[in-house]
Amino acid sequence: MTKLKKSEYRAELARLQLELVKLQDWVRARGLRVVVLFEGRDAAGKGGVIKRIAEPLNPRVCRIAALGTPTEREKSQWYFQRYVAHLPAAGEIVLFDRSWYNRAGVERVMGFCTDAEYREFLESAPVFERLLIRSGIVLVKYWFSVSDEEQERRFQDRIADRTKRWKISPMDLEARRRWFDYSKAKDVMFAHTDVDDSPWWVVDADSKKRARLNCISHLLSRVPYEDVEPSTLELPPRGEADPGYERPPLESQRWIPEVY
Repeated sequence: MTKLKKSEYRAELARLQLELVKLQDWVRARGLRVVVLFEGRDAAGKGGVIKRIAEPLNPRVCRIAALGTPTEREKSQWYFQRYVAHLPAAGEIVLFDRSWYNRAGVERVMGFCTDAEYREFLESAPVFERLLIRSGIVLVKYWFSVSDEEQERRFQDRIADRTKRWKISPMDLEARRRWFDYSKAKDVMFAHTDVDDSPWWVVDADSKKRARLNCISHLLSRVPYEDVEPSTLELPPRGEADPGYERPPLESQRWIPEVY
């Protein structure tokens, strides 16, 4: 596969991000509710895609849900309960940076849930998602697939780069050691939850740039939209100066040093 030129990538990303803005306007105008799940291997590039999707959008319309470790109270709730609280209202898009599928992945492999809880999840997840879809929510699920060699290269890059090292947690390192356990868990998850009305869409993520473009392009195809003509805006002239107003001396304010 030929390498994607940086100029080509930037031009196509800009075009797709403009389409995302059109999608956002359509979601607002029609009162749609859109949920997108991003799952996959550590260092597969989920965060980079989420960032490029949210970047041109209004944060009041498009929200990122990245839930942390559940509290003791949340552990005692119905499993899906804390995720329900983050579902969109009319005219909103929610991007889940990992989702309720934690139970089928990290919780299963690391032993954070019982066998009974795991089996219950596999049976309940498709039912839960059908309820979301029946309620009118547009649900799209992505699995980011990265090769063993590429994941190792990205981990080594993060270890060597101080600005990226925060991206690696002890859990990520343990997941790397349990590569094949995660592979088996993913296969079982797909067997139970890759259903026609709520399918998994797999993203080849060995090339970050191609993965971003392909994922955004596919997302745009999964939510039919039309270009809503924005209302015309006209910048009014600045109001007339108040003859009684006197601006305080600039020296009276605390200015940051002009280092650059």
